[in-house]
Amino acid sequence: MGDNFGSKVTYFVVGLGLGALVGILFAPKSGEETREFLVEKADEGSKYAQRKARELKERAEDLIEKSKEVAARQKESITAAVAGFAGR
Repeated sequence: MGDNFGSKVTYFVVGLGLGALVGILFAPKSGEETREFLVEKADEGSKYAQRKARELKERAEDLIEKSKEVAARQKESITAAVAGFAGR
């Protein structure tokens, strides 16, 4: 489900960007104003992408840490079960 949601969000963001670009190109502004606006929006988009990448990295690190904790608990349980079985 996560991959599907990520794809939908990506398509939405790309569509939003393309729609904004088309709207800007047909807006009654001078070329210089339009270029400045596009540079500003590209910078905002870059910052947004960097922020989202950081958030995804943090989530991945959290999931890895939790996975390590679960694996350690499972290992302890298995070790205890084997020790209990061997002690019989």
